[in-house]
Amino acid sequence: MVDANASFDGNRVAVNEAPPRPLASIRDGLATLVSDGAGLASYTEFCASALFAPAQSPCWLRNWVSKTDADIVIATLIMDGRPALSLGLEVVSRGPFKVARFAGGRHANGNFAAADMRQMPRIDGPAIRSLFSAIAEARRDIDLVSLERLLPDLDGVANPLAALPHFASPNLALAVDLAGGFDALLARASGKRKRKKHRSQTRKFEAVGTFRRIASRTRDEVDRLLDAFYDMKEQRFRKMGIANVFGEQGVRAFFRALFADALAEERPAFLLHGLEVAGKLRAVTGSSRSGKRLICEFGAIAEDDLAFTSPGDYLFFDNIQEACEQGFGVYDFSVGDEPYKRLWCDLAVQHFEVLAPLTLKGRALAIGVRQGARAKVFIKNNQTVWKLTKMLRRKAAGKPAPAAANDDT
Repeated sequence: MVDANASFDGNRVAVNEAPPRPLASIRDGLATLVSDGAGLASYTEFCASALFAPAQSPCWLRNWVSKTDADIVIATLIMDGRPALSLGLEVVSRGPFKVARFAGGRHANGNFAAADMRQMPRIDGPAIRSLFSAIAEARRDIDLVSLERLLPDLDGVANPLAALPHFASPNLALAVDLAGGFDALLARASGKRKRKKHRSQTRKFEAVGTFRRIASRTRDEVDRLLDAFYDMKEQRFRKMGIANVFGEQGVRAFFRALFADALAEERPAFLLHGLEVAGKLRAVTGSSRSGKRLICEFGAIAEDDLAFTSPGDYLFFDNIQEACEQGFGVYDFSVGDEPYKRLWCDLAVQHFEVLAPLTLKGRALAIGVRQGARAKVFIKNNQTVWKLTKMLRRKAAGKPAPAAANDDT
């Protein structure tokens, strides 16, 4: 099993071959290979029959590399001559350390590495450790492999990375059980109040002008919806006194390419929705499709004259209703525990995290990461401390505390 206080012995592997050829047998029938971005073609081929989460899709990885110039490592476990598990990671600097993580960093949530379901029972702890050893040998500059926000299972299939020592992620992911359809959901979740509020919001929108829900179907619509979303998030994060994780140009270009490329798919894996009132976008969500789950990856509302109507709530109502009509089993609000999510959610998903130090420096960093995660859990589970933390952030940003209201971001 992986020990967060121990480094890995290296094993010789093939590096930067396309397609890569395994050269070192770890044990009978088992080999590993490591490549840089040249291995994306092999990764894409493997994913054609593999199980993976949206942030581990070839489309995600390809666009992240293209738009952010990320330093990519693709490590693949080979069993009996066939790929069984593949990790598409980016290498980033964290102070004096080099860390390999899922491509996208904080934007990659609900992670599930690409895996062959037929070989899943054989992907055990020793096999995965051999993969980390291969990374250590091929990339001696990497101190730590940090795999965050891992799903415990994907459509009922257990995450093979759970075979390693792990710990709970600091943030819960909240979701809605769609079993029985939308009427059944509303019957369980204050349906009369939700329908009444939805009708009231409709009347308020009609009083202002025409309104409609938009789904991105062209590149122009992708650009318009994302332009609005980026502006909304810029204002919101500034008000909250925290860094804008959507602020970098590479990140913005990545999402434009990701949602635009998805338009070519018969059933797009990534899609945008917006609520337009009187010709202006008032709320935007970005979602991904993953098996039986429709996942809200991000959302925002305009801080304007209609913010009091909770346009984000209105858009979620329609999004969830459509998810039911399309046969999804779960509407996943992704990471973060917020009041507007609690209005709907009846499921809590506890993600987990795996740390694999590859060097002595990596051991020290792993200890610090674990301690930081414990501190976040304490802060976010203590309402008084959490409220104080948010108040101090707003004060540092020069913003007054907001009046009580739904946080639709």
